[in-house]
Amino acid sequence: MIEAHGGRLISRIANESEQERWRAELPNLKRVTMNRRELSDVEMIATGAMSPLEGFMGRRDYEHVCEHGRLANGIPWTIPITLAVTSEIVAAEQIEIGENVALQDSEGTVFAVLEISDIYKVDKDHEAQSVLKTTDAAHPGVAYLQSTGDTYLGGKITMLQRPTQDRFEDFRLDPRETRFLFKEKGWDTIAAFQTRNPIHRAHEYLQKCALELVDALLIHPIMGETKSDDIPPDVRLECYNALLKGYYQADRVAMSILPAAMRYAGPREAIFHAIIRKNYGCTHFIVGRDHAGVGGYYGTYDAHNIFKEFEALEIGITPLFFDHAFYCNTCNNMASQKTCPHGSDQHVFLSGTKIREMLSNGESLPPEFTRPEVSEILQRHYSNETATVSS
Repeated sequence: MIEAHGGRLISRIANESEQERWRAELPNLKRVTMNRRELSDVEMIATGAMSPLEGFMGRRDYEHVCEHGRLANGIPWTIPITLAVTSEIVAAEQIEIGENVALQDSEGTVFAVLEISDIYKVDKDHEAQSVLKTTDAAHPGVAYLQSTGDTYLGGKITMLQRPTQDRFEDFRLDPRETRFLFKEKGWDTIAAFQTRNPIHRAHEYLQKCALELVDALLIHPIMGETKSDDIPPDVRLECYNALLKGYYQADRVAMSILPAAMRYAGPREAIFHAIIRKNYGCTHFIVGRDHAGVGGYYGTYDAHNIFKEFEALEIGITPLFFDHAFYCNTCNNMASQKTCPHGSDQHVFLSGTKIREMLSNGESLPPEFTRPEVSEILQRHYSNETATVSS
């Protein structure tokens, strides 16, 4: 089985005795309210999905990640994992290094305890330019940074309870559980597929090409916070299930949700997503066109090229690079620029705007673009959305 990133799968989940001890102390602890991304990060850290992290980054790790795409000890890591507060809150609450604080959601439910080892102010524009390659407020990652405090709290966390996402419970597997599943199935090589959208024919093509090379496929959709105009998680999950029932070899494919939040950081997030899937026990990672991109902020294959900046053994998971895939009317098949000699006028490609327009008008998406079962689910969703707006 592939090693976790950094050599050890982290666990920061409190056992029963630890929960009792911490809960007895909670009335005496100061509280810090987390947003949805930070709440997701707590779960990802605690379950080992973000190994080798044991908590939110202190200054040294944060600065090394921003500048070099590595932790302070040199291990590759490309996305800052941070807990933001305002300097006014730190001063008013007299939050200090060395104390423990309770981490709660906006409704006051405590999910974890943070042992503070660092408190530091940051330059959000510098972080945005370093990690996202832009300071444009139209970028969702930049908008997020601008909405949070200017001071970060660093330190180890202990998770007391998980965020509630009951409707996804049947599809939620921690890294230890996916690793157990792969071992039980006898799968030695597993390719992970990252998605935040319904799977269309081009995605399916990439997945099945990968399946010709490895023992199995893990479809691993992000179910944390995404953009407001993305398809809702429960609709996407229905689409994934419809595809798995009709178009995949059942003993070669598994699906589990990833409770992470999207950063839309393009190439840096491609490395981040690969490392996370390594922690889940995957040996290969599918990297397609404009991975984790948004708008026109990144080049089409920047997410492929960034892997050249690291030694293969440093990342430890094998990337599978794929060109843009499409259905060719002349080939009468799925293809890519590597395999299809015909012009773009023969290629079936729908923009996101065109897809939303067709679905809003009650039109079916062409079967060359997506499976009929998926089109039907999406039509129903958009029909309900339209009805809600009209009423």
